[in-house]
Amino acid sequence: MLSAIKKIAFRKFRESETKLHELNYLFWECTTRFILGCLHCGSDCLKDGSVKDMPVSDFLRALDTIKLPSGNLTVVLTGGEPLLRKDIEICGREIRKRGMRWSLVTNGHLYDQQRHNSLLNAGLGALTISLDGLENSHNWLRNSKISFKKVDEAISLAASSSRLNFDVVTCVNTRNIHELPQVRDYLIQKGVKACRLFTIIPKGRAKNNPELFLTDNQFKELMDFISNCRKNAVIDVKFSCEGFVGEYELKVRDSYFFCRAGINIGSILADGSISACPNIDRSFVQGNIYQDDFFDIWNSKYELFRNRSWTRTGICAKCPEYKDCQGNGLHNRDGDLKNVLVCHFGKIQNAQLLLNL
Repeated sequence: MLSAIKKIAFRKFRESETKLHELNYLFWECTTRFILGCLHCGSDCLKDGSVKDMPVSDFLRALDTIKLPSGNLTVVLTGGEPLLRKDIEICGREIRKRGMRWSLVTNGHLYDQQRHNSLLNAGLGALTISLDGLENSHNWLRNSKISFKKVDEAISLAASSSRLNFDVVTCVNTRNIHELPQVRDYLIQKGVKACRLFTIIPKGRAKNNPELFLTDNQFKELMDFISNCRKNAVIDVKFSCEGFVGEYELKVRDSYFFCRAGINIGSILADGSISACPNIDRSFVQGNIYQDDFFDIWNSKYELFRNRSWTRTGICAKCPEYKDCQGNGLHNRDGDLKNVLVCHFGKIQNAQLLLNL
């Protein structure tokens, strides 16, 4: 009974947030350049780095269209690899001058002591670093013999700063799923306080590599691992916001699944395109900062994000969990928007069926 009441209350909260449509996070895809040839790629898994880096001044002009109370917005610098840019600190200082917070997502390859200090001096408030298993597994996924060494050094630096809101994200695949207990212990030993685990969507470079995708049983194993970790407060382990997981909701994250793309999350892509989460398909683009006022677009468009009834197609059409799932995360849909690429709830159901046979 209590669970049902919580669900109803959360649906009302989600409805209120959707109607309010307040921008809380703005992702800036500040570069499409990469250092590593990661097997699962990054961003939308499609870029080749051919788009020139947007000048900071162009991004700041778009940022200046946003009219929100001071402190209500966090700007997240992502890519590509943001640290390939030499002017990140300039941008960070300008963001702070505007009363906004800023954070950074990096693979850690270029995160050394000098850059650590300069980023903190520029007002960096939060940092996410990617670690994808123990040394061999991480280097395999990142397609580099030295990536683990680099990220190990970066994690040490980030964990040493008490004022930095820092977490690690791990891409779980068939090669590293059995290493997760060791990865957790490694992060605890390094002084990391929080980590998020996510899986790979079959698109782009990753699409035809079966080693990247968990079986249904492995996915349930991942849910059980996170659930067990959360019973111990040594490190805050969460499943990412990627999809609805049925009975594991509240066992693997702090609140019920809610894809906030286009609800509280917007993005400015490298070519100036205006969208939501930068990981979703380019068919979701709402405008472009070189022709449009960003905040006008935020306030007047984004209808397909706020009204998701169009997602009730394909396998979602008759799903009994649709009220809570709402068609899963939008990054989980391809260009035609009609079908979800991965049903996380379905994977769990399939695994349980096999257990009961």
